[in-house]
Amino acid sequence: MSRRSREHLPSRPTWRCAACGIAWPCSSAKLRLLGEYRESRTALLVYLATLQVEAAQQLAELDGGTPPDNLAERFTAWARAR
Repeated sequence: MSRRSREHLPSRPTWRCAACGIAWPCSSAKLRLLGEYRESRTALLVYLATLQVEAAQQLAELDGGTPPDNLAERFTAWARAR
């Protein structure tokens, strides 16, 4: 097993987790990201929004030009401060 797959990183262009195969960010990736960005929730949201744009473009190419509807929920909604 490669180091990359153990780290729960996105597999582009499908945006599935390289380790567990579910939609990225998976639970493990979310926990890791929250830990890495614990000092700046704003920086985390900017990072995730940037990835969301990239994912929207790549997923649209895979699906006839239309990105999935739930990308904001998937990428940024979970990371907002409560």
